[in-house]
Amino acid sequence: MPLTVTERLAANRFEVDEEEPHIVVDQDLARSTGAGPLLVAVCPAGVYSERDDEIDVEYAACLECGTCLAVAPPGALTWRYPRGGFGVSYREG
Repeated sequence: MPLTVTERLAANRFEVDEEEPHIVVDQDLARSTGAGPLLVAVCPAGVYSERDDEIDVEYAACLECGTCLAVAPPGALTWRYPRGGFGVSYREG
């Protein structure tokens, strides 16, 4: 039986860099451009959520796929790969 998306995501290992988040949202720009619903809708890992007109980012679960960059208005996100030794490690293909 094939694994569900949730089961596949649970197989990944994440090394979280608490000192330097690799995703930062410009809240004012995101709010003024309506980026929140787009980010929430497209992220396959569910990293983004909206609460009280703010976009919350749970970057620890980021798959580093870059989907958010494809839909975010220019400047709304600062996104870079995590520093060496941090980020996602895929344990199953």
